[in-house]
Order: sequence, then C-alpha cells, then structure tokens
Amino acid sequence: MADAVNHSYLLNHEYIERVYAGVLGKIIGVYLGRPFEGWSNARIERELGEVDYYVNDRMPPVVDPSLGIERVRPPFIVTDDDITGTFTFLRTLTDQRCDANLTAEQIGQAWLNYIIEKKTILWWGGVGNSTEHTAYQRLKKGVPAPRSGSIALNGKVVAEQIGSQIFIDGWALVAPGDPERAAELAKRAASVSHDGEAIYGAQVLAAMEAQAFVERDLGKLIDVALRFVPRDCVIARLINDMREWREEIADWRQARQLLERDYGYDKYGGNCHMVPNHGVIHLALLYGQDVNPAVNFQRALMIANTAGWDTDCNSGNVGCLLGIRDGLVAIDRGPDWRGPVADRIYLPTADGGRAISDAVIETMHVVNAARGMRGEAAWTPKDGARFHFSLPGSVQGFLPFGEGAALSNDTGRLTIKFETAAGARTATWIPQDALKMPGYELLAAPTLYPGQTVRARVLAAATNTAPVRVNLCAQIYSAGDVLEARRSDVMEIAPGAEAALQWLVPDMSGDPIATIGIEVNSTIAQAGAVHLDFLTWDGAPDVTLRRGSGTLWPRAWVQAVDHFHTFWPNSAPIRILNDDGPGLLMTGTSDWRDYVVRAALTPHMCEDFGLCARVQGLRRYYSLRIARSGKAQLVRTLHDDVVLAEADCACEFGRAYAFELDVRGAQIIGRVGGIELRASDDAFTAGGIALRVSDGRVETEEIKVRSSEFGMQSAA
Repeated sequence: MADAVNHSYLLNHEYIERVYAGVLGKIIGVYLGRPFEGWSNARIERELGEVDYYVNDRMPPVVDPSLGIERVRPPFIVTDDDITGTFTFLRTLTDQRCDANLTAEQIGQAWLNYIIEKKTILWWGGVGNSTEHTAYQRLKKGVPAPRSGSIALNGKVVAEQIGSQIFIDGWALVAPGDPERAAELAKRAASVSHDGEAIYGAQVLAAMEAQAFVERDLGKLIDVALRFVPRDCVIARLINDMREWREEIADWRQARQLLERDYGYDKYGGNCHMVPNHGVIHLALLYGQDVNPAVNFQRALMIANTAGWDTDCNSGNVGCLLGIRDGLVAIDRGPDWRGPVADRIYLPTADGGRAISDAVIETMHVVNAARGMRGEAAWTPKDGARFHFSLPGSVQGFLPFGEGAALSNDTGRLTIKFETAAGARTATWIPQDALKMPGYELLAAPTLYPGQTVRARVLAAATNTAPVRVNLCAQIYSAGDVLEARRSDVMEIAPGAEAALQWLVPDMSGDPIATIGIEVNSTIAQAGAVHLDFLTWDGAPDVTLRRGSGTLWPRAWVQAVDHFHTFWPNSAPIRILNDDGPGLLMTGTSDWRDYVVRAALTPHMCEDFGLCARVQGLRRYYSLRIARSGKAQLVRTLHDDVVLAEADCACEFGRAYAFELDVRGAQIIGRVGGIELRASDDAFTAGGIALRVSDGRVETEEIKVRSSEFGMQSAA
C-alpha cells in the first residue's frame, strides 16, 4: 500500500477497530496457551484433548512455596513476556517522537530503560542459555544493537531462538497495509537480541500482519511476506514445504508429524528455537481455514495450542494476525473469548504507571504512534478519557459486583444492569488474585492517587421505573491487607437523565488505591440499568507517600534497587540501598506533568543521592542530587547523564537534607541545602517520581508530591 493510502487509512475508524482486534487476538492467544506452555503435543492430547477454549480450571494446581503459593489454580490474567515485550519495546517510537527511521540501537536503549534486570519482561535464564538475557548483558556492557544480538557475538543457536517473533506484532500494527515498513521495523527490533533465521521469521510474520489490514487471502499474505527474506533461508523453505503439505494432506496432525520430522526441536538447538515454532504458526493458519469462516479463529487457535511446543507464543501471534485480518466479528462469532479477559493486560516494567493496562489503552498507544509517524493528530475519544468504552464490546477491565449485576457494551458506553444494588470497578493497582503471581512478578505503581480528581458521566436508562443513586467508589489495601471502600457523595438520577460525577480523591494515609468504579442503588429496590459513558481522572496528585497501615504499601514502589528496607531498628520507613551504580525506587504515572516533589533525605555512605521527577524508566528522568564529591546538580538522564546546572554543596553522611524538585513546562528548579538550581529543558514533559542512590544507602520518612508551585515561588 502506498504512503498516501496509508495516510488516509489511518483516518478510518476501521483501522482502529482492526488494531483493537489484533491486540485482543494477541492477549487471548497468550492467555489460552500460557497454562501448558512447553508441553508436548502428546501430553496435550492426552491430558487436555483439543484445546479449543481456556483450560485454566483444568490445570494442575500451582505450587510455589517461595511466593507462598500452594495448590492453587494458575491465575487467568497473567504477566507474560509475549505481551509485555510486544507493547513495551514498541514505545521506542513515542520515545523517539514517532520517527519511523528509528534504529536498532535506539530500540536497544529502550531495553535498558524499561527492563529491570532479573525482574521484568525477559526470561532470565542466564547468558548463553536465554537469548534475551544474553543480549541484555551485551547492551548493559555497552555493546550496541544490532551487534548485541548477532551470531558473530552470541553464536548461531542462541541468536536464532523464538524471542524475536513473540515481540514483533506491534511493528505491524503501526504499519497497516505497508509490509515493507513492517518488515524493516521488525528487522531492527529483532536484531537487538537475535540474528539469522530468527530475524527472517520475525520479518515474515510482521509483513503478513501488516498486509492483513488490506488483504484477507492467506496465500497472498504469505507471498507478500516471502519477498522480504532470502529465497534459500530455512524459514522460506519451511513455509514452502508446509504449503505443499497443505495441498496434499487434509489432516493437520499428519502435517504436524512432517513438521516435527523435518523441522523439529531435535534439528535445531537451544531451548525454544524459532524454526519449529514458526512452522506451528503456519500449520495453524493453513489448516485453520475451515469451510465455515465463523470457526476460523477458534480452529486456528486450537491447532496452534494443541500442536504443542511454545504454545502461548505461537497462539498469541496467530490470534493477532487473525484479529487484524478478520476483525472483531471473527473473535465474537465463536465462544466467549472476550468475557473472561475483560480487556485486562499487565505490563510490568520500570515505568510502573503503565503496568495496569487494558486492550483499549494499548490500542490507543499503537494508533497514536502510527498517527505520529505520519504527522496526524492523536486519537483522543471523549476528550482523552482513560476509560471511554468507544470500541465495540470493550469493558476496559471493569468487572461487575453485587447481586444480579452484569456488564455489556453495545452503544459505546458501559451498561451496568442491576437488581437492587450493584456496581462495576476496575483495577488501578495490583488485584488480589495477582498479588502472588507465579512466573513474572507484577511490578506496578498505582495509576490513581490522592489529590487527583476523578470524573465520570453516568446516564440512567430510560426504562428504569425509579431514580437511581450513584456514587464513585475506590478501594484501598488497608490494615490486614483487606480491601476497604472509600466513597464520593451520592447523586440521584431520574430515568433517562444523566449526571456528571466528580470526586477529589482524599488522603488515604499511605495506603495504595487498588480499584475505582461506581456503585448504583435503586430508590425502590427494583431492577434497572445505568450507562457509564466515561470515567477518568486528571491533575497532579496531592499525596504524602509514607508507611501504610497494611503490609502491601511497599509494593506501590517499583524497585530497581538491590535492597528496599521498610523496617529496620532506628531507621526511617523508606530505606534503599544499591550495591553497584545508581538505583531507583519509583512510583507515579505519565499523567503527572507539572508538580513539586519534596523529601528530607539522609545519606549513609553513597556516591550520590537525591530525588527524581518526570521519571519514564531507568534512563529517562530529571534528578536533583548531591554527589559525594561536593556538588549539588540538576541532571537530565537520557540514557546518559547531562548536568543542566550545579553548585558546590557539602555532602555529609548522616545529615538530613531537605530536597525540593519543581517541574513546570520546560522549567526545572531544584532546591537543597540553601542552594537553588534552575534549568530549561523539554526532553520530558511528564512522568512519575523516584528516590535515587548510587553505591550506598539513603532513607526518608516520607515523600510529598503536590501540584507545581513554580509560578508562585518565582513571582515571590
């Protein structure tokens, strides 16, 4: 597709819905295949049969004493590298201001910014064993991409594992109908950690997905994709063989036997090679095309999962491609794929405010990255509301509560049906069933804080027989780590009328906010319905971050430090230590723009310590710090440190220093020890806050965040 056609296509709502279907297809596929990832085809057939729907309730209980988990079913919504890597590494585009010419080296820098070593996104299986772990260590030691993932440096077996394929869908989603651009972006992204056949497989998949926006014929999609890889590569030979088998063999199981015979794990080394699993994707696509198109999505996912090997990865790629190609209607024709998912996504990274997400939010990020690449204005439905329900059937993580409560979305609003009293809420922080997550831990900062204003628009159904009472409601983890409700004032809404709800979130005494939603009560104890048009919040927080009443409050901080002590004799509640280099203790979100952060910090044997603002990961933030060498500095960290302003300042261990870092627009002001430092810089316009220490320890009783006082103070 030519650029001009791409340009107009991005203005079409069909593109947005196709992206949403692709995102849904990706996460549905991953959640479907994750519980039995790594099982053989024989074991799957024996214990589960054909996997044509979610099997979580049929899986063996999880036992993990290290997490306090004993004999419980695996959670349905999970943290997973396939999902987190896909939507995190794509953020390189927005970090680079939507420059379509971004380089592999820049994508590698995003790895170092968003990945917390041995905690997030990657399989930390060791250098020479885990491809991504190996590449991360190269990047960390200063080896730039694409050399970080090269065969020359890491060897053929390590470089050709599956990881490049599982993270690749986002690069196609931003290139609708443009397989050449998708394949090139996929190549650059894949080369951060992979090489050889692993890159070819990623390019094929990205090109097919990009072309699937404008072409439904599977044969034509494959033909287009093969243009971007060498004719004599293993991936091309594999695809051509499978197309021939499809012509000759009707049974997918027989074709799978040939796949294992000629391209199985025994032919390719390592833990999870690209080639066999790329074959499973084509097996599912080629044999998933039933004569009844209504079953294509379910049948293809069944084959991808029943075939075995890396089930969640293969299933996620297949689901994404078919979601793009066939749209939401294909997902909705079969069993209820979307209901159990409820759009929910977890993305644990060093940017903790993005961890609690959903398929609509990620669709917006993808669409706006694509628009930004072409100079188009961002898509911001309902004035940029966080929860706007504009996409068909979306619920954005909201779940019903109360007797007889049910949710639906047929009109671009979330409909809440109730009998007498009910409601709906969505997570703003770690849900109860995710507190003990096997596998990848859910590291997350809350998305909602005291001092912010929650707004919602609610319509009472015209069919209601009496007014309804409605209020906003948050839940916090309080004493005993029990969820406890906090409510706004109640408003009464007549049948057919609407109301604008607004609530300034009060102080929560250090306890993190876990959910937000609305409660509904009938005035005459009869059934009815309300429609939630949107729910959102804005403004800088007015919050004191300190010890909460339960044990969970430390997890509201994303820890990129070696040690975080919340209790020690004769110490402050918040004490962090980093053994080698800088470490950050982070919280907050990209909603925070202009604000001031204050804390009294006491250093104990460290190279430098201080406060950070507009934090967007490990290597993107402003900081006010005192160095052991005797300097107070305002610093911009954008992969490397740049000192924006500095002055002499004695560094005395054991002394408390009052820090204040004020950010407003491009103006940055730091105050500490009677010194004021000023600078102007526009690298970061928003982000959370952090406590920083290098090679030692620092502690504080509390950290305060308020709306920026720059204007008032500068006028004074």
